[in-house]
Amino acid sequence: MKKIWRMTLILALLAALGVSAGCSKRGNAKNSGKKDEKVAVPVEVAAVTAGDIAAYFTGTATIGAEEETGVVAKVGGVVKEILVEEGRYVKEGDVLARLDDEKIAVQLAQSRASLDKLQSVYERNVNLHDRNLVSTEVFQQSKYDWEQAKAAYELAELDYKYTSIRTPIAGVVAERLIKVGNMVLPNQSVFRVAGLNPLIAVLHVPERQLGKLRVGQPAAMSIDAMGSESVPGRIARISPVIDPATGTVKVTVEARDPSGRLRPGMFARIQIIYDVHANAVKAPKDAIITEDRENAVFVVRDSMAYRLSIETGFINTTHVEVLAGLKAGDTVVTTGKGSLKDSTKVQIVAR
Repeated sequence: MKKIWRMTLILALLAALGVSAGCSKRGNAKNSGKKDEKVAVPVEVAAVTAGDIAAYFTGTATIGAEEETGVVAKVGGVVKEILVEEGRYVKEGDVLARLDDEKIAVQLAQSRASLDKLQSVYERNVNLHDRNLVSTEVFQQSKYDWEQAKAAYELAELDYKYTSIRTPIAGVVAERLIKVGNMVLPNQSVFRVAGLNPLIAVLHVPERQLGKLRVGQPAAMSIDAMGSESVPGRIARISPVIDPATGTVKVTVEARDPSGRLRPGMFARIQIIYDVHANAVKAPKDAIITEDRENAVFVVRDSMAYRLSIETGFINTTHVEVLAGLKAGDTVVTTGKGSLKDSTKVQIVAR
């Protein structure tokens, strides 16, 4: 009886152990299945497109004015009135300031009176000389006196006119050098005016790039405040001399900006377009991976990212020309490339 009881107990224990082992195996199998599931890597993507792509030289430079002048006082005097401030647009001939003209006005009146008197004497002597009533010497002297008085009046008239200080060029007032009440002297600089059309930027281009550039070539000028916009321009001059110290050549780019967003003194980005490929396959520059001089991208197909080697052509600040390896309409990873390997599951997220 005891043997039967022991056998029953052993069988029961074995059965219990078997159930426990089975549960453990099933649990491990479930956990293993969870570990085998692939986690999708979040990425941002962009489309490969077809269109024109330009190759250009890029550089930075300070914007300057092609035409800039110092405005000088042509007569001396006390500054009575200032009509413009720095930053004001002016047209050629606009009055910038006025000097006290009271003394010059009196001198002008005196010159006018003297001229009128001597003109009357001269005209009377003309009649008398025609009738042989005055000598030729008296006649010639009266003519000389009249001409001298006329010249003196014209000079006084000019001095009076010059009490209004005018700009000789159109542009923007870059600097005001006087205040009301200041005493200015003849030929003293009182304003500085910079012409705005055209504006120029001087680039120092490496000698190896010189063969790609020519006068008249299209260019673009932009500043940070303009975002992605730019002002069209062109190469105005290429220096014939290469700087031996730097191996660069001076290239002057000019641009006309009717909107007035560009100003002398601003720091600008310059692009000089030297070639264009039409109907090119273009991939975003952010999508390109360069390793060991090989260019590649991750192409997304059916939520999987595949690494593809590509052959590139023109490269600019936003796009890369793809000569082989991609076609228009392909989707490439632009953000999240560092977390990917070939055949990685991905989840596309919005930008």
